[in-house]
Amino acid sequence: MNVNKKTAYGKIDISLDAIAQVAANALVNVFGVVGLGSCNVSLSSNINKLLNKESFREGVTAKKEKDKYIINLYIIVSYGVKVSEVVAEVQTQVRYYLSKAFDIKFDKVNVFVQGVKKM
Repeated sequence: MNVNKKTAYGKIDISLDAIAQVAANALVNVFGVVGLGSCNVSLSSNINKLLNKESFREGVTAKKEKDKYIINLYIIVSYGVKVSEVVAEVQTQVRYYLSKAFDIKFDKVNVFVQGVKKM
């Protein structure tokens, strides 16, 4: 599924994978996020983790429901940080990066904390 936009210069098709990649890149700048979790709980994803075949975008999904866009982020936070502040900052940064990159309003940016890692 793609996001379709019309501009004065023509039509632009943006894939949901591209949106998810930009959202994942936005997480790099957020203090307290040490990694991405997994949105897929399956045998193949567990085998990939065992073989260290991690995809940077594995913990991010983008969906389009009717005219609304939803981003789901599965993160791992650092031990000792205030989780609620990290989650709020993740939502702020991801919304900012996505709005600058695609000029699309995102209805929801859901953040799921899947673990805490001591650094």
